[in-house]
Amino acid sequence: MLATLIGMAAIIAAGLLWRVLLGSKDAEAIRGHLAQAVYTVFLPALVLHVMWQTTISLDVLRVPVVAAVGVLLSLLLAALIYGDGKRVGGKKAVGALLLAAAFGNVTYLGLPVLTKTFGAWSQSVAIPYDLFANTPLLFTVGVMLASHFGSSTKQAAHPLIELLRVPALWGALGGVLLSLFAVSMPVWLDESLAVLGAAVVPLMLLSIGMALRWQSGWIARAPVLIPVVMIQLVLMPLIVWAACLGVGMPEKLLAPTVIEGAMPCMVLGLVICDRFRLDTSLYAEAVTLTTVLSMLTLPLWLNILS
Repeated sequence: MLATLIGMAAIIAAGLLWRVLLGSKDAEAIRGHLAQAVYTVFLPALVLHVMWQTTISLDVLRVPVVAAVGVLLSLLLAALIYGDGKRVGGKKAVGALLLAAAFGNVTYLGLPVLTKTFGAWSQSVAIPYDLFANTPLLFTVGVMLASHFGSSTKQAAHPLIELLRVPALWGALGGVLLSLFAVSMPVWLDESLAVLGAAVVPLMLLSIGMALRWQSGWIARAPVLIPVVMIQLVLMPLIVWAACLGVGMPEKLLAPTVIEGAMPCMVLGLVICDRFRLDTSLYAEAVTLTTVLSMLTLPLWLNILS
């Protein structure tokens, strides 16, 4: 995995360098376009392609159950630690820290890591983990928390409406139905989806690099982020591992599922923080810190699991 992570870290570093050369404003605009292309075209194509070829079994249910346990218990732990927010800078900081502690970067980083480490078959772990647990919880529980701790000038849509607007979710549901009814995939469509899906990994990694940012005064805020680091990189994978044992996860799927639980903070949370006026700078620092540290912790987790 170390060689894989070094290769991916180089792409992330290229995105970070691109951000520095362009300046924050231009880089954020380009990153937004890249992320939108992945979100609406490339990722749904990959999801449809993978789930269509996945044999539907209890494992498709076990993975999201385990993911949901990891998210909810991590969220509860973070809420107990940060409390009313008096010690961390107020409600907006608490909202950002709760999102950072509970929701991992299981697609933008997890999907590339699993693909390069275990092979293309492990995408059938990453996709249900995210689209049947992580993303639904983000757009329901996560959005409700963000609304409670923050504010918004726009009238927020119902969380379920927001969830139904996720293109990759429809790709996943469509792929599951086509697999269940044993519909054969036309050769031309197989080729098209494969080409579109191949663009997902490099674009995701580049987008992560362009999203990383650090604000002045970070040293004073660093102690506030320690619980987030510990929950995301240490405790959540332990929770996911225990949940895997509890649901009888097959041995082949155990390591990829736990590695998903060991991912750093979700980049998409920046959008939620901006929308609800949470402490976006603090969240961005959590993303940056956990992403950098994950390059050390992920190989350790794989070594432990193997």
